[in-house]
Amino acid sequence: MSPKVHQTKDGSSTLYSEKFEQYYHNPNGAASESVYVFFEQSGLISFLETTDTLTVLEVGFGTGLNFLLLLDILKKHNLHIPVRFYSIEAFPITVETARSIDFKEHLSDPGLNELLPSIFSDLNPGMNIIKPMKDLDVELHLFFGTFDGFRAQECSADFIFHDAFSPEVNEELWDDKTFKKLSTYSHSETVLTTYCAASKARGAMCAADWYVAKARGALGKREMTIASLSEEKLSGFKRVNEKRLAERYNKGDF
Repeated sequence: MSPKVHQTKDGSSTLYSEKFEQYYHNPNGAASESVYVFFEQSGLISFLETTDTLTVLEVGFGTGLNFLLLLDILKKHNLHIPVRFYSIEAFPITVETARSIDFKEHLSDPGLNELLPSIFSDLNPGMNIIKPMKDLDVELHLFFGTFDGFRAQECSADFIFHDAFSPEVNEELWDDKTFKKLSTYSHSETVLTTYCAASKARGAMCAADWYVAKARGALGKREMTIASLSEEKLSGFKRVNEKRLAERYNKGDF
């Protein structure tokens, strides 16, 4: 069954998945939460001020919202650096559903919204490489399949967007094996952000040797999580006790 389109409180669209019985995004504001969690708290926007390349790895392409937001930032700031955006999606939406999604109010270039149907129109199982815009050096490497099957030899992510359905319904994407695999697509200063603040998910990150910190959540949520392979990257945040959480996770306390 195709997920149903809903309008969130900030005017941007989200979907409701009957399979997972969850919304794809925060009903209080899909675009607002994504900007806060993945672009502001991660430090990605400030990173773009000095870098000459960008690589992002996203777990859960969903509606394509985060990809469109990144394209919009690049266009807004007239940035023409090479960008490689890797994303994984096991259940791509249909072209018809993509046509119904509206993020225009949150894009400085509303025309970017029209890219969505074309992205979903010709996906094949496995890796799909899409160059959506002639005026930007951006490649979308969209893997149609499960996270277990994902392989990308050249991916060394500066930022990881962990945007899967919650641990309550999609536990396998929040275990230590997942975060260990993500570390193999990272470098020493990679930053991972997620809307999730569950102790078990944080414990899994710690067990996979990530440094982990808390940050204020978006739109009424108390907390979110930010992690890195570098302690320095978390200097402005409140760290968890990684050793203790890893021990509890490995003992099955959660």
